[in-house]
Amino acid sequence: MSTHGLTVLVVEDDDLLREALCDTLMFAGYSTEFASDGVEALALLHRQPVDLVVSDVQMAAMDGHTLLQNIKSTWPNLPVVLMTAFGCVEKAVEAMRDGAADYLIKPFEAEVLIEMVNRFATAKGATDSSDMIAEDPRAQQVVELARRVASSDATVMLSGESGTGKEVLARFIHDHSSRSEGPFVAINCAALPETMLESILFGYEKGAFTGAHQARAGKFEQAQGGTLLLDEISEMDVVLQAKLLRVLQEKEVERLGGKDTVALDVRVLATTNRDLRGEVNAGRFREDLFYRLNVFPLTLAPLRERRGDILPLVRRFIEEQNSDGPSVVLSTEAEKMLESYAWPGNIRELHNVVQRAMILLNGATLTEAEIHLEDPGSHVSIPSVDDAPDSTRESVDGSALEKDLRSHEQQIIVDALKAEHGRRKETAERLGISPRTLRYKLAKLRDEGIVLPGLYGT
Repeated sequence: MSTHGLTVLVVEDDDLLREALCDTLMFAGYSTEFASDGVEALALLHRQPVDLVVSDVQMAAMDGHTLLQNIKSTWPNLPVVLMTAFGCVEKAVEAMRDGAADYLIKPFEAEVLIEMVNRFATAKGATDSSDMIAEDPRAQQVVELARRVASSDATVMLSGESGTGKEVLARFIHDHSSRSEGPFVAINCAALPETMLESILFGYEKGAFTGAHQARAGKFEQAQGGTLLLDEISEMDVVLQAKLLRVLQEKEVERLGGKDTVALDVRVLATTNRDLRGEVNAGRFREDLFYRLNVFPLTLAPLRERRGDILPLVRRFIEEQNSDGPSVVLSTEAEKMLESYAWPGNIRELHNVVQRAMILLNGATLTEAEIHLEDPGSHVSIPSVDDAPDSTRESVDGSALEKDLRSHEQQIIVDALKAEHGRRKETAERLGISPRTLRYKLAKLRDEGIVLPGLYGT
């Protein structure tokens, strides 16, 4: 039984690999369906709905690219992830331009697949933002500001650490705006190389480049009458920033390889997990684009600074993942454990922890035994700042010992990266932590302005 209601269709002609993929997903709490080729997959889709398709590319009868085209013509909103061999990356890029949601390069580890599917599960759960969790006073303040700015057409810049819920808040703004009946289109600027991001963002005409077999509308055109979210805008290349600025100023877009312009009626929201003003000062982000996007800034505090949201979020995730089963309650020890953890990965990490706990659940009470944290060292007791005496408040804000430990940890990570020539997987193994935890720590180091060795094999 699925613990969160998302069904994944796995399309793979290798029997052993197909079985392994399904087992991996089911162990992670997802419902699965399977097919051995594109023809069988289409027949299944006509019989029953699924939420995500993960398909191999090289298959007899009907390959993954043809399957993608058929799915997009009949179910345009159904996300498709393609699995391809290392030597076929160019084909994967072409598939992204044709509408694939993402791709996986074989061979890949089980956690890579699960992490990707988790992203789609989170996005699916965030579609309805009408009952957004905001019980902590800091969160309530931000949501109230978001509600007020939603009624305007102002461009909003949402900043905050990775996993704090920036996309959920962006959807909240869209849902409470006059454009709520229009499309909400999101694009992750950090996930795509510059040339690919440009074609997906602005669209292209047939023959604009090798592989452009037919014209495609870009994300701006797809968002007509609605909202376009530029996720992690600080990752966009400076050259492409100039082109984006022109589109925002002129309120029109010209497809790659085209001559005609398309007038735009699109509200733009943007997110960043970096200090964008600092990026401007460092010359990595255009100042004119910064002012164009930063009309109404909103900052989401990390989960460790809005602890009043932790247990309400946990209960929401439990309810979502146990919709068909008996009610589940938290033990007092489990509540204390969850509230005292620092949550370096914020809401995204919290969701994963609850998902794992529900898989291990035995009975109607979720206890401390079912909760497995990725970074137990961050499991520290943090009292309320408002209620704490001055001496305690000082320790919450960060004692000298805490700062020394953090500095020591940072140096260990940087030294390990240098020793492994920037390779993340090997660095995580050297440090004895998971690749996911390493990614969180590297993101925090970058946010603090620490220069990291070049990363390879990521």
